[in-house]
Amino acid sequence: MTQEKWGQLRSKLLKAVGRNNFTTWIEPLEFQELQDGVAIFSVPTNFMGNYVSQNFADLILYELNTSGESVQRLAFQTAANSSVRPVQIAETKPTVTTTAAVSAPETAPNVLEALQAAPLDARFTFDSFVVGKPNELAHAAARRVSEGGPVTFNPLVLYGGVGLGKTHLMHAIAWELKTRRPELNVLYLSAEQFMYRFVQALRERRMMDFKHLFRSVDVLMVDDVQFIAGKDSTQEEFFHTFNALVDQNKQIIISADRAPGEIKDLEERVKSRLQCGLVVDLHPTDYELRLGILQNKVQQYSSTYSDLTIADGVLEFLAHRISTNVRVLEGALTRLFAFASLVGREIDMELTQDCLADVLRASERKITVEEIQRKVSEYYNIRMSDIIGPKRLRSYARPRQVAMYLCKQLTSRSLPEIGRRFGGRDHTTVMHGVKRIEELKLTDGQIAEDVEMLRRSLEA
Repeated sequence: MTQEKWGQLRSKLLKAVGRNNFTTWIEPLEFQELQDGVAIFSVPTNFMGNYVSQNFADLILYELNTSGESVQRLAFQTAANSSVRPVQIAETKPTVTTTAAVSAPETAPNVLEALQAAPLDARFTFDSFVVGKPNELAHAAARRVSEGGPVTFNPLVLYGGVGLGKTHLMHAIAWELKTRRPELNVLYLSAEQFMYRFVQALRERRMMDFKHLFRSVDVLMVDDVQFIAGKDSTQEEFFHTFNALVDQNKQIIISADRAPGEIKDLEERVKSRLQCGLVVDLHPTDYELRLGILQNKVQQYSSTYSDLTIADGVLEFLAHRISTNVRVLEGALTRLFAFASLVGREIDMELTQDCLADVLRASERKITVEEIQRKVSEYYNIRMSDIIGPKRLRSYARPRQVAMYLCKQLTSRSLPEIGRRFGGRDHTTVMHGVKRIEELKLTDGQIAEDVEMLRRSLEA
């Protein structure tokens, strides 16, 4: 390595460590020679050599190897003493493969490969993602980001409940970027892994390496960001990393189980940064989307279970009954195929109900009184307080009776309990309301239609 090349590397180190650290610790270093994989530097004092080796040696080693040099160790010698004191960086290499590499790599790409902490699932691509109304906006936003063009919204935040496709879209974006823009450094990891790396960097006094490596990526993808809520030091470092990447116009993609503003114990400044981009909600799946997911899964299984047949109505039954979680839905279908292949039977309704009895039981959604009250008030375009309140106007009394009827039919609450939820009314009032709606269903087609539509909406 030439003195000119070392001068170029010093300018990179200046950006990485800041002006004060550079002037105090890096600028006094004088490159002497590169011999048998050992880079030898001259330092004014032994103290400076010790400090640089403990705090900046890994960063210097990283920059040397990134520039194309093959360096395994650093060594320091004082100007007054020609004896060389080597620094064995390789001995302090982390043993966990998912942490950021700070030991000497053979080439720069190896360092970037080490940054890929979380492995990508080959099944999670855009081709295997079933698009429906509940997730079409999230899918379109993910597609746009995966093109790798100019950053139009930063960050992209995907949020939603369990099993709605957040991780699938995150992996799909990463796969697409690797295909379209292989030159980009794409880092996908969970918030837990980010915290683990941060803690390890603190423990091993390698914060400069941590900062440099995370700020060198082109696309940062952090899954389940709600995990860092309440962890102040990790949040602070995430905040600074976020700002540094945004300032460099690098793309950031985040996922969470709820909207950033609703994550408890997340610092306000972090919430503010997450909300400054495009925040997209993945809504709970509807019947059509669940059926499409099942049909797509059956096509995938057709090659493995070519001799199995599925009776009409089975997929529709599963899409209707298992409505809360796509993972549970896919797992139920996997179990069904495996069981049918073992016993050599057609997948019909009888086998489905026998094989998935526990899943079907657990997936029976519990409808609450509050949910019924809210749904009825929305349907009749009145306030929820009017349903619960004392007003006896027919425009409030009839929806109130409909809500009481649905509570009696769809929940296990007793009449006194239902009465208490409707402003402390007596159970006889609830009985009268239920009876009145039963009578009107037989004579008033509009009431019958209203009750049926509300029931379907609540059971969907």
